[in-house]
Amino acid sequence: MRLKETGPTPHHAPGDWSPDSWRGLPIAQQPTWPDPARLDEVLDELALLPPLVLPGEVDELGASLAEVAAGRAFLLQAGDCAERFSSCTEDGVRSKLRVILQLAILLTYGSGLPVVKVGRIAGQFGKPRSSPVEVVDGVELPVFRGDIVNDPEPTPQARTADASRLLSAYHHASATLNVLRALTKEGFADLGQVHAWNQEFVRRSPAGQHYETAARDITWALRFMSACGADVEGLSTLRQTQLYTSHEALLPGFEQALTRHRPNGWYGTSAHMLWIGDRTRSLDGAHVEFLSGLSNPLGVKLGPTTTPGELVDLCERLDPGHVPGRLVLISRMGADRVTELLPPLVRAVEFTGRRVVWACDPMHGNTFKSASGYKTRSLVDITREISGFFAVHRAEGTVPGGVHLELTGDDVTECLGGADEVLDGHLCRRYETACDPRLNATQSIELAFRVAELLREHHSR
Repeated sequence: MRLKETGPTPHHAPGDWSPDSWRGLPIAQQPTWPDPARLDEVLDELALLPPLVLPGEVDELGASLAEVAAGRAFLLQAGDCAERFSSCTEDGVRSKLRVILQLAILLTYGSGLPVVKVGRIAGQFGKPRSSPVEVVDGVELPVFRGDIVNDPEPTPQARTADASRLLSAYHHASATLNVLRALTKEGFADLGQVHAWNQEFVRRSPAGQHYETAARDITWALRFMSACGADVEGLSTLRQTQLYTSHEALLPGFEQALTRHRPNGWYGTSAHMLWIGDRTRSLDGAHVEFLSGLSNPLGVKLGPTTTPGELVDLCERLDPGHVPGRLVLISRMGADRVTELLPPLVRAVEFTGRRVVWACDPMHGNTFKSASGYKTRSLVDITREISGFFAVHRAEGTVPGGVHLELTGDDVTECLGGADEVLDGHLCRRYETACDPRLNATQSIELAFRVAELLREHHSR
C-alpha cells in the first residue's frame, strides 16, 4: 500500500520525501506478521478511514509548543504506559483525564504559566521491548508488544501478531477521542469543578488534602474575579480545555496509512504529536525517515547513549527549517546521571540556534526490579531526576520546557514511595500495568506540587 505524493512538505525539499520513502530502510522494534497479505489489506482499509485528528489541531499544538520553547508556557505530557483496548471506556478515559487536569491546574496555579496538555492517550497501544521473545514457564514466546500487535496472555496463539488489531487500535482511539472531546468541551474541565476532580481515595491522602487547599484558593479567586465584574461564567477558557494526543510511532505502516496531505504539507493524523523512542532514533533508520516528512510536532527520546553529534544530526534531519517548538527533546538519563549527561546535549543544540522544547522523562531511566520481583520505580528517584533536569537548565541558561510522565488516575501500587508510602511489600496489592510501572493519582499530585515549586523558582530568577 502506497500513498501518492501530491506536493512537498515544509521540512523537505521537493522530491526528497514521500510517505513510503522509509520502506527498505533498517527498521527496529517490528513484530513478525505471519500473513503479509492480510497486513496490506488492513493498511489499505485504514487509508480510507477518516483522520483521527485534524491538521488544524496539529498546527495549534505546534504554535503552543513554540510558546513552551520560548519559556512562556510549560508542557505536561502524561498518561498510560501502554493503553489497553479494555480501558477505552468512558470511566477509563475520565479517570485518565481527571488526573491530567489536576496536574495541569496545580502547575498553572503554582507557577503562573499556561500548561500545554498532551496525553499519552488515544493511540499509545504499542510498546518497544528490550527483547523480541521471553520465556514463560519454560516456553519461548514472542514478547507482548501492546494491544495493537498481540495479546499479553502467555500462549503461542495470543502472542502471534495479528494485523486485524491495527483496525481495532484505530477504532478504540476514535472512541477515546470522542469521549475526550465531550469531556473537555462540555463541563468536566470547568475550573468550577476543581474539587470534583479529587477522588475520595486521593482526598484522604496528604497530597489530596494539599490539593484541596489549592482548589479552595482557586475557587475563591474565581469568586473574586466575578465580584470585580469579570464574566467568569462566559469565559470559555475557564470552562473548556484542549487536550492533545500523542504516542510513540512504532509502526510506520500504520502511521503511513493515516497520513494525509494538505496544501501546506503531510500530516500524521493518528495523533497530534508523534515521538521516536530511544531504541528507534537511528539516523539512517525507517522511523526517523518517515517522521522527518510530517508537519506534526515530533518528540525524540534521548537516553544515556545519545551523543551531542548524533543529536545535532537528528535535529538537522527532523527540523531543517529551525521551526520553534517543532522538536520536543525528551531526556531520560536517570536520576544519578542527568546532571552529567544532559549539559553537553543542551549546549550542542543551543549552538545550532534552534528553539526546541526540552522535556524530562524521569520514569524510564529509573526503573529497576524490586526485591519482591516487580519492575518498579521510586518517587524519590523520579523527583531527583526532575530536580537535576531543572538544575542543568538553570546552569545553562536554557528553558526547562516540560515533563513526560507515565501515570494513572487509579489507586494502583506500582511505584514506590510517596507520602502514603508504597513499600515493596505493597506492590502485589494493585499492580495492574500492562508493561511499565505508573505513578498513581496521589503520587502524581505530590510530584506536581514539586514541579510547580521548581518552575516558580526558575522563573523568579
